[in-house]
Amino acid sequence: MNRPTALLPRHYVAIGGRGPEDVVADARGRVLTGVQDGRILRLDGLTDPATTRVEVLTRTGGRPLGLQLLPDDALLVCDAERGLLGVDLTDGTVRVLAASLAGERLRFCSNVVALSDGSVYFTVSSRRYPLEEWIGDLVERTGTGRLLRLAPGGDEPEVLLEGLQFANGLAPSADETFLVVAETGAYRLTRYWLAGPKAGRAEPFVEDLPGMPDNLWRGAPDGPIWVPLAGPRVPPLDLLHRGTPDVRRTAARIAVRAPFRPSGTIGILAVDDRGEIVHHLTRRRSGFRMVTSVCETAGHLILGSLWEPGIAVCEAPNTK
Repeated sequence: MNRPTALLPRHYVAIGGRGPEDVVADARGRVLTGVQDGRILRLDGLTDPATTRVEVLTRTGGRPLGLQLLPDDALLVCDAERGLLGVDLTDGTVRVLAASLAGERLRFCSNVVALSDGSVYFTVSSRRYPLEEWIGDLVERTGTGRLLRLAPGGDEPEVLLEGLQFANGLAPSADETFLVVAETGAYRLTRYWLAGPKAGRAEPFVEDLPGMPDNLWRGAPDGPIWVPLAGPRVPPLDLLHRGTPDVRRTAARIAVRAPFRPSGTIGILAVDDRGEIVHHLTRRRSGFRMVTSVCETAGHLILGSLWEPGIAVCEAPNTK
């Protein structure tokens, strides 16, 4: 692993909404995000907080998390309450693409990517805990996360992987032969093969991460996969995970009722298609906490957070 370097913040931008959990950049450098009250926002002019413009594109009627921009002014949204949604950005129309699987309501859909063949892949973080009790899944370590696929024109997804530890971010390889899945509760990235002799199989991609990976983002095929670390490793939590299921379940019931405050240590990784970490950025005693997403635009890293009422703009390292 590369030696960590300092994550250098430039400024903070309040956006008039709490919890911009995922951030994605469009071709014009504008950033889209979803906030706690269900709005999808587009942010323009982020390099100067005094002139940043915040535009409301639509309201999902739920809690938007992971986003994926598509051609022709379309947006995919993983909504923790409503399932997988499609949004027409020209008029704000919201359409439910997938809300259930085998009669079970999809809750806690987390992150989504669309590939060139029209297939849509998305994750479900937990089948036991809803978004507002996310910490319970990390404490109990339920292993109920899933990777799903919605075929072009399909109305019900299929299960590709089960037993994932809080399945979260997704990103494709440059040639679309595999997907990288973030397992937040296992401190790892997992590779799922889409093509070749290993198609349909999963294997470790990057293990023993220094924190909990969240949403993944890849801006260009020749660029790295950006990996935000929503929190650092917690040794007492690692110890608890060695306990019995009953002990973990009891601890989870306590955790979901206890006050939560994120760590002041934040981190971001950049990973290439060989699974090598090419950048490791970190900052202690950060005023911006719980980084759950990162995207790159105009030479800056834009940080999103499930916790904060705004986004942070930081200097991007040289990725070439």
